Amino acid sequence: MRIFIALLAGAFFGAGLFVSGMTDTTKVQGWLDVFGNWDPTLAFVMGGAIIPMFIAWRLTPNRKPLAGGDFPSLPRPELDHRLIVGSILFGIGWGLAGLCPGPAIASLSYGGTSGIVFLVAMIVGMGAAPQLGVKLDRLAGTA
Repeated sequence: MRIFIALLAGAFFGAGLFVSGMTDTTKVQGWLDVFGNWDPTLAFVMGGAIIPMFIAWRLTPNRKPLAGGDFPSLPRPELDHRLIVGSILFGIGWGLAGLCPGPAIASLSYGGTSGIVFLVAMIVGMGAAPQLGVKLDRLAGTA
């Protein structure tokens, strides 16, 4: 049952990314081009994600997920060096490629070789992240 719910949620998420235009790299890059030909439509997509998630976080205390386990705890509101550097790198990658991990996976079925190249680069980056995090901690003096 848990795998079925995960498959259904993933399919729903991927379909939402496709319908909203998040898998269209030119639309995403148009959103990021605030000093050029700016396309504000993705603000509605982000609002459509943030608002229900805000409500969901408020409703989850003392409840259990349908498929078992526990809901994750609220993220810490702290800004540390890892969050700041990670956000900068994510933004650079998002701006250059026009994709982030969710839309990249959703677009694999029609993205051609560029989608596969992005996926491979993303996997390499995910593999390198722990070692880079340790080095970043040493530079920040927190290790």
